[in-house]
Amino acid sequence: MSDLKGIRAPIAIFTIGTQGDIRPCVALGQGLQRAGYPVRIVTSDNFAELVRGAGLEFFPLTSNFQTLLEADRSIADQGLNMRAMARTFRDCFADWATHWVEEGMAASDGAGLLIGVGNSTLLAQSLAQRRGLPFVRAQLQPLTPSKILPPMVLAGTRSQLPGALSMGAYHLLRLLVWQVMRPAINGIVRPQLGVRGYPWYGPYFNEGEARGRVIYGFSQHVLPRPADWPGTAQVAGYWFLDQPQWQPSDALRDFLDAGPKPVYIGFGSMVSSDAVGFTRKILDGVRKSGQRAVLATGWGGLDGADGAQDGQTFFLRHAPHDQLFPLMSAAVHHGGAGTTAAAARAGIPSVIVPFYGDQPFWARCLNRQGVAPPALDRLNLSADALASALVATQQPSIQQAATALGQAVRAEDGVAAAVRYLQAWGLLDVSAEALSSATTAAYAPVRSAA
Repeated sequence: MSDLKGIRAPIAIFTIGTQGDIRPCVALGQGLQRAGYPVRIVTSDNFAELVRGAGLEFFPLTSNFQTLLEADRSIADQGLNMRAMARTFRDCFADWATHWVEEGMAASDGAGLLIGVGNSTLLAQSLAQRRGLPFVRAQLQPLTPSKILPPMVLAGTRSQLPGALSMGAYHLLRLLVWQVMRPAINGIVRPQLGVRGYPWYGPYFNEGEARGRVIYGFSQHVLPRPADWPGTAQVAGYWFLDQPQWQPSDALRDFLDAGPKPVYIGFGSMVSSDAVGFTRKILDGVRKSGQRAVLATGWGGLDGADGAQDGQTFFLRHAPHDQLFPLMSAAVHHGGAGTTAAAARAGIPSVIVPFYGDQPFWARCLNRQGVAPPALDRLNLSADALASALVATQQPSIQQAATALGQAVRAEDGVAAAVRYLQAWGLLDVSAEALSSATTAAYAPVRSAA
């Protein structure tokens, strides 16, 4: 990590996706930078201001999910259709990848460590191979095969599978993921980099100790670490990017002071092909529940003008979850990793209405922890179902469970733990004394999934 003059080489974190994907990576980058390691965030241009505002260096990577979702809102309606989503993103990644090598080589120039997150992982790994640099994964969802924890896509089927069947499902899903990424990585990125393409079955089955290392940015209190994971797969805790300078507007403050705590309803970076109709259904559910609500329109999942609509509802575009959620009695959201983390930390119950991807999985995790009723079906959502779920969040048992979970999550420091793992694995410059301490802390016993 150091050059001959003793100056630490930058760490480049590659990440693409929505707000919930990027913000944790920026938080991790800030933690690494506080520890003395210069950090670059390599992501889409719509997050340039966020990255630079956090004091980190920004490098562009063609991968704007916001533009993609706003251009074709029907994607949201196909979100839980794995085949349709695979086709969409296979084509999308291949198109974006025509720019990735030039952008990736610029972002990795002079770097000492590359970190790959989510869909950018194979790009970062390929660049690391081309440049002879160390590489590590940092993920927000559990992807390491386990006999104990079934794959995320099976979250809605049953809580446990026979061990052999669970492992077989992981291997099958790896093959499917590789078919989505193969045109971009083997067809474009690796040939342009001058490195050999991955075999027909992809890069996931013959990984050595170093190449298989991954740090997970979620809490063991929401999802206990499976006991059969290897030591190369560790759970650090959530990576929160806070905005302590935010204050409610006068209008929002007046609304909050006018009655009991409202529920939050918002779907972040998700979009809807019929935002008006979906919003109408949400408002009907709120009225039937008898509760007050703050609705965030976000990227377009809901539709409404900013301000109080009546004494029961208040619309805004967005607000930082770390500041807003503690003012709420519950949160209705899509179940993205970032929003799930924010609700858990705030100590409030959730009602999850999944759109796609990992969201049904996090809904099941919160339900199993007793802090959320079962997930609601977005395409068949009824006002009565939403009203019943909202009433359920106000029951003492679920409120108490959410409070306890919030206390446990707030006691963690996921960013600091992630830095310790990187140090313990020898990927960061660290003194012998600090490394010994880091190793002890990094491999401290954690709860295991039953």
